[in-house]
Order: sequence, then C-alpha cells, then structure tokens
Amino acid sequence: MTIHQHITDLIGDTPLLRLDPAVHGLDGVDLYAKLESHNPFGSVKDRVAWAMLRDELETLRAQRRTLIEASSGNTAKALRILGAIHGIGLQAMTNRIKVGEVRDLLRLIGTEIVELPGLSECPDPTTPNDVYSAIDAAMAAEPARFRHLSQYTSEKNIAAHHDGTGREIHEDLTAAGIERIDYLFGGLGTTGSSRGAGSYLRKFHPELRTVAVVSERADFIPGIRSEREMWEVGLFQPDFYDEIMTVESGPAIEATLELATGYGVLAGPTSGAAYTAAREVLARPGRAGTPTVGVIIVCDRLEPYLSYMKQRRPELFGRETGPRPPDPAEIAAAPSLTPAGMTDLLRTAHPVIIDTRGAMAYRVAHIPGAINIPDDRLTDLFTHGTPFSRAEPVIFTCPTGDISRQFAATARRTGHTAYSLDGGIAGWRAAGLELERGI
Repeated sequence: MTIHQHITDLIGDTPLLRLDPAVHGLDGVDLYAKLESHNPFGSVKDRVAWAMLRDELETLRAQRRTLIEASSGNTAKALRILGAIHGIGLQAMTNRIKVGEVRDLLRLIGTEIVELPGLSECPDPTTPNDVYSAIDAAMAAEPARFRHLSQYTSEKNIAAHHDGTGREIHEDLTAAGIERIDYLFGGLGTTGSSRGAGSYLRKFHPELRTVAVVSERADFIPGIRSEREMWEVGLFQPDFYDEIMTVESGPAIEATLELATGYGVLAGPTSGAAYTAAREVLARPGRAGTPTVGVIIVCDRLEPYLSYMKQRRPELFGRETGPRPPDPAEIAAAPSLTPAGMTDLLRTAHPVIIDTRGAMAYRVAHIPGAINIPDDRLTDLFTHGTPFSRAEPVIFTCPTGDISRQFAATARRTGHTAYSLDGGIAGWRAAGLELERGI
C-alpha cells in the first residue's frame, strides 16, 4: 500500500465502475461511471481547483493574496481547503447559495462568502450586481488583495480534465480490452469536465458522441445550469457537443436514488441527471454486434444535497408531502401580466405582490408594496399549506419572469387567482416604472 505525503497526491486517478446491466436493463450496452466523487474533497472540482492554484502558490503566499472566485459549491470548497493548507484565504462571490449544507460547510472551513442578489435560477442580464461585475469591482477597489482564478474562463479547467479525467477513462477501458467508447455524458456547469475529457477521448475514439445535460429553465438541479444560463459561461462551446439534453429535477432525483440503491454509488443529483440522459440515449437503437459503450461522469456525492432532496421529495424522509410541482403544461398555461397590465390591476384591485428574489436583491430595488418571500422559502410554504388568502389576487415576481410563472401555476392549482409578472423586475424597470429601495 502506498503512503501519500500530501492530500493533493490523492486528486485524480479516480475509479471507473461498470454499472450492473441487471439494474439499468439496457440490452447491448456497457455503461461505466467515472467516480469523481472519490476525489479527496468529494467532487470533480478538486482537479480544477488544484490545476488553477498549484503553479501560483508561492507567488500568492509571498504577496499575501486572497483568492476570489465565482462559486457557490464544490470549487469554493476545494479552493478554500487547498488555500487554507498553504495560508491563502478565499472570498466566494456567489449568487444566492441554494443548498444549506453547502453554505454551512463553506462557513465551517472559514470561507468568506459574499452572496449577491438571488439570480441563480432566474438571471437578470440587466443587473449591475452579477457575479463577474462584483468581482471586477472588488478587485478594482483592492487591487493588491485579490487573485481571480476564474473557473468559468480558465483553460486550466479544460486541461485538468483533458490530461486527467479523459486520459484515465481511456487508459482504464483500454486496459480492460475495450477498444471503443461511444458516448460520454456529463452535466454542464463550467463545461470543463465534458469538454476536457471529451476532447481527449475523441483523439482515440473519433466516433465518440458527447452528450451534455442541462436543466429545465424553470427548474433547479444543483451543479448544472439551464441551457439559457449557459451564455454566462466563457468556456461553453455549444458546437462541441453532439447533443444537449434537458432533464427535469424529478427524473434526476429518481436516477440519483437508483445510483445509490442499485449500484451503491452515493452521487449527487447532477450525476442523477447524467444517468437519466444516458438511459434515455442508450435505449435508442444501437449498433449490431459489439456492445455500445457509454461513460457518465459522477461529479460529487449525495450527502450535501439531503435538504434539496427533502424539499423536493419529503415523502422519502417520512415527512408530509405537499402539492406536486406544476408540470410544464401547467406552467405554460399560468397567466402573466405585462407591466402595464399589472399597473391597471393595481388601480382596480388590491393584489398581494410576492417578490421571490433573495433579500439583498429585494433591498436594492423592488416594486412598491411587494412582500419578499425568497423562492426556496416560498417552495417550503407551499409544501406545508397555502400561504395566502384566496380573497385577493396574487402576483409573483422574479428577475425575468420564469420562476414566478412556476409559482403562479402552483397557486392557481390551490384555487388562487394568481399571475406572474411578464419580464419580471427587469421588464418593470425597462418600462420605466417605479421601484423602491429598502425593506
């Protein structure tokens, strides 16, 4: 047995597991899971954090710099631990963290967290308070303090997976006598793992098809973005992928449970989404003869997402279930009001206006008279009952109108007269209508 001298020696060389065909039931398919959850800090981001940081350690220590990074989870965790070992701090600049365990762990290990307005699920491209603008402002204010490694634009992100993840997959399968890899499945966050591993594998397997997985635009799966949100990612190259699949949170959670109980893989819901996509794609008619070979990237572990799972599937924890989330047809059918239509309604009725953004965004600017109930809290309220009177209409608002439509659909199912503000706060502002500051 090898004795390692430093925790960074354990980054990479993660296992490749063949998933039992008796569980997935796909005829003529060999499916493998690259267990990036076996990295020392629990995720695929350990490779990226170390790749970006290792060549700068001595300079950063000598200059007493603090890292500043756009991250609300695994990258921040890995950077903070690696930095702490070497006496380097981290300020994590993030749109509102959606998973409580992640926030608690980051705070426990001494991360300085700056949470900006809650835009992560419903981005507002017009706001000056997006993460990269805030990082630029912080660096301009204290130019000698911060170093921004920039996981969303750094080519070291891709190189870490090209030279590591992709190479390891190829070498492990080749050593097992498997000469062809047909599919690679991975969730899209920064896109580093799928682009890096995919580009390496294509050198040896030119017919490889790379399938990227995103969430529904009005849905939320921790660790991946909706296709609409990918515009924020500097490394994103849509033409790199043979297919970009949209997966809903419900199937992703079911797949997460199957990974755990079927194979013993305690993976997070991003991996469940990748497994969902793999099962769908690999169920299509394949080649005759030799089995189709697919690989999914298991990017992190299940434990940090228990609160997310509990919120979405409380019955799994023995808790009372609330109303099921609205389906896409119900969301599409939920009525919306233009800013002009909303002002007309305000003259003739007394609707309750619910601003579903985070507290900071609400304080910066909100529609006069709006009540602030952030979307995660609002979801919890709906789980345990109907939080509003049916006597007056309810209007839900968010930055651009997507998440609020989902809540309008939920409220209408419980007998409310409910609307979503079309275009959200961005549309209201663009119409030149009044906003107020403060609580």
